[in-house]
Amino acid sequence: MKPIWIVDDDQSIRWVLEKALARENIPHKSFSNPNDVLNALEKESPQVLISDIRMPRGNGLDLLQHVKASHPNLPVIIMTAYSDLDSAVSSFQGGAFEYLTKPFDVEKAVELIHRAVEQGIRNDSGAKDLASWRQDSSEIIGQAPAMQEIFRAIGRLAQSHATVLITGESGTGKELVAHALHKHSPRAKGPFVSLSTSAVPKDLLESELFGHERGAFPGAQTLRRGRFEQADGGTLFLGEIGDLPFDLQTRLLRVLSDGHFYRIGGQDPIKANVRIIASTHQNLDTRVAAGFFREDLLHRLNVIRLRMPSLRERSEDIPMLARHFMLSCAKSLGVEPKKLSDEVLKEISGMSFSGNVRQLENLCHWLTVMTPANIIGVSDLPADIVAEANEPPVILHGESTPSNPASSKSLPGDWESGLGRLAVKMLQDGDKEVYDALCSRFEKAVLQAALEVTRGRRVEAAQRLGIGRNTITRKLQELGIDD
Repeated sequence: MKPIWIVDDDQSIRWVLEKALARENIPHKSFSNPNDVLNALEKESPQVLISDIRMPRGNGLDLLQHVKASHPNLPVIIMTAYSDLDSAVSSFQGGAFEYLTKPFDVEKAVELIHRAVEQGIRNDSGAKDLASWRQDSSEIIGQAPAMQEIFRAIGRLAQSHATVLITGESGTGKELVAHALHKHSPRAKGPFVSLSTSAVPKDLLESELFGHERGAFPGAQTLRRGRFEQADGGTLFLGEIGDLPFDLQTRLLRVLSDGHFYRIGGQDPIKANVRIIASTHQNLDTRVAAGFFREDLLHRLNVIRLRMPSLRERSEDIPMLARHFMLSCAKSLGVEPKKLSDEVLKEISGMSFSGNVRQLENLCHWLTVMTPANIIGVSDLPADIVAEANEPPVILHGESTPSNPASSKSLPGDWESGLGRLAVKMLQDGDKEVYDALCSRFEKAVLQAALEVTRGRRVEAAQRLGIGRNTITRKLQELGIDD
């Protein structure tokens, strides 16, 4: 078996991977910079290449480009501690097998290497050679694991024309993701046309979508091209698709089925060379069950589904987002940007933000306009906005949303007093081992909450709880919790 090559200027990363591969009896070889790898490739080749992106003596994406040009079937895993959308997209478009963010779980990294080895064996000489390239910085910001999944998905869909359904709460950035999917797609040079179905009156929505002929109805004095025609060769983003009237759902289904539509009052079919990306904050499965949404249309839209995490699920991104919004608001207003104190960043990181990223942006805009100080303290936060940001989210139409443990700050003492009352009752009833029983229930509730927030990812749950990976594995087994 050929060795696994590791390229990273960080000696500690190389050491960790070397030890992990040695335990698996996998041959390996390490390099501290891309130039040494390129020189070595002239004489031999690895089974899998694992490379960092940012190194003092070279760039991992440039290395990826050279490797794919000379060894197109070689699986390459890109590592980075500076995870962002452009890096993820560039990695996948450059032909990377996977994108690994630091810090990573060593066991998961070894599992990924095994999969890359299997992929390398399966690869044939017809594998595609895609050039690596970078795009301008994106407005999508996020270091949280949940956002990294979104970045990976956008990267994997970069060469696809598939229909995409984006779900998630209002204010999570679904249209930004739709823009990114278009920008990094083969249709990038075509138009991106957006329409929110909930923002247009029902009587006008059909004309907005499909257009109308002159004289089709009273007031139609000229021919009008609808959004489908405007988006020809590009992408049509249909926001809040769950609010689309039932009769128009039938027309949309027909367009998705046969690729043609008619203007209102028109007799000639028009070909729809359009990629559809739809979004909703509603649970469409629930609406189908209630008879408000066509099941066959849901199947047509649900080719690829992306779920946008709420801000509560990525609370570690709040300081970064807040700084970004403070800078962008100041730039748009032509004023000097104000700085959020560490105390403010800590305070807002524990807020619920039922309005998600949009609500955080509004808060930053208010602070930029209304606060006189250049450094904003906790006392500068508006009481009404803070109270609103601490309100629990409203769940509509059965859309499930993981809770945020940090939002328990808005319920001071409630759970402690409840626990105390339960302890009193158990003691009065003569229960045995009350302490151990209550500790087990507490641990089980906390672990289940962490797994719900991280969508079953043990390592991330352990990190966010501040416990070790082995500890959470042992506790889950002891408490009989299935993640």
